[in-house]
Amino acid sequence: MSRATAVVLLLAVAFVWTTTTVAAARHHRHHHDGFAKVFDRQQADLVQALPGQPAGLGVRQFSGYVTVNQTHGRALFYWFFEATHDVSNKPLVLWLNGGPGCSSLGYGALEELGPLLIQKGTPELRLNPDAWNKEANLLFLEQPAGVGFSYTNTTADLERFGDDLAAHDAYTFLVNWFERFPQFKGHDFYIAGESYAGHYVPHLAEKIVEQNKKVHKSKHINFKGFMIGNAAIDEASDNRGMVDYAWDHAIISDELYDAINKNCKFDQAGNSSDFSSSGQNPSNAACDRAMDGFYEAFDHIDIYSLYTPACTASAGTAGQLPRRLHRPSTSTQSDNSRHLRPRYNSYDPCLDNYAAEYLNRRDVQDAMHANTTGNIPYAWTACSDPLFQHWKDSPASTLPVIKRMVDAGLRVWVYSGDTDARVPVSSTRQALRKLGLKTLKQWREWFTSDQVGGYQVDYNGLTIVTIRGAGHMVPTVTPVQARQLFAHFLADKELPPKPVVA
Repeated sequence: MSRATAVVLLLAVAFVWTTTTVAAARHHRHHHDGFAKVFDRQQADLVQALPGQPAGLGVRQFSGYVTVNQTHGRALFYWFFEATHDVSNKPLVLWLNGGPGCSSLGYGALEELGPLLIQKGTPELRLNPDAWNKEANLLFLEQPAGVGFSYTNTTADLERFGDDLAAHDAYTFLVNWFERFPQFKGHDFYIAGESYAGHYVPHLAEKIVEQNKKVHKSKHINFKGFMIGNAAIDEASDNRGMVDYAWDHAIISDELYDAINKNCKFDQAGNSSDFSSSGQNPSNAACDRAMDGFYEAFDHIDIYSLYTPACTASAGTAGQLPRRLHRPSTSTQSDNSRHLRPRYNSYDPCLDNYAAEYLNRRDVQDAMHANTTGNIPYAWTACSDPLFQHWKDSPASTLPVIKRMVDAGLRVWVYSGDTDARVPVSSTRQALRKLGLKTLKQWREWFTSDQVGGYQVDYNGLTIVTIRGAGHMVPTVTPVQARQLFAHFLADKELPPKPVVA
């Protein structure tokens, strides 16, 4: 080889090496910049500590806004807690409260299953020994826009929301949240919720299943299943079961029960609806009067938790009475948009008030990166009256959606606290029978230590679990049993069929 040829080869090698090195450097810098951007964005949402937060939380928490519609200026507010251990392997669970229009922060996070629970006095927060983030990474979402700290810059949006648009925005939130927290993209993902989440959760589940078929594999959500509690899933069953339950539990008289049975047609879709936008619910004055009497029977007791004190003047807040899930057909007054007020035995029946007082503090909002501009033109409330009053599409039954999700192979559990009179266990059992699923394991008791925790039935593709002594908001009422239920759902394991004696 001539010297000239060797020089040319060396120059060629040097050129290739230089080009490759520069390209690699650019590639590395691109990835470094991407990682840096993700890190910076997560750090911006990191909550250092909340006012009144006790020592010993031991996990990282994040909260902030995720834009779901740039044009309208819609952004949803989330609060996220990493699992107490094995963060990188634990599943990710999204929790949704119902309403429609109620806050998952005010209820789920602060009063039910989050690691920090609201209380009266100082400190304002206490550690929850049965927090669900001991089993999973836990994500709370205020949705749709207009709930809690979530907002829209297009006021007309508040009159457009219904089940479909809520599911669309919740799905967009998840896609964008995973971009902000890409380390959780591959985790098993589940959704859980209660009450009107019997609409929210199945519709969002179907949206995820549909989109997973359309988007690139890199955009897939690793969705495994959902769990809904005391869930509004079928109006005919819900309302019939509600009336039967009230009579069985000595809340209404024989005369009122007979009047309702005579004048109200609960077994026909639409006729039973007190929350349908179909316009097919015919006026029936005799039924309306009877149902007004039904709701009045709960004026001084809690329809969501029969055997517990209500929040009254003697409890520390004057004039607070139980809230209703749905509006009676004869009324459009704003009091009908008062929703889930949790009360049970040892806990304070006025928790809603403490949560509202806490979340409206400017120092709390600053710590949570909420209402960052201070321009939200209303105070934080547990539930949004405008959303409730103007809610659009709300199908009489979500059973068809639930059946499609069962057929899609998702894990589906439905649970019911058995002292809830608004979406009672009788309603849920009647509704699920309509699915016509084959029974794999018959009705049987399950245990928490040496006590019966409730009952369980396994259908082909769906499990129903009751929780003995729990009201509408099961984790608030029976926290040990609720966490036990949650852990077994995630593991897809049968609850203990026999007593476990320590």
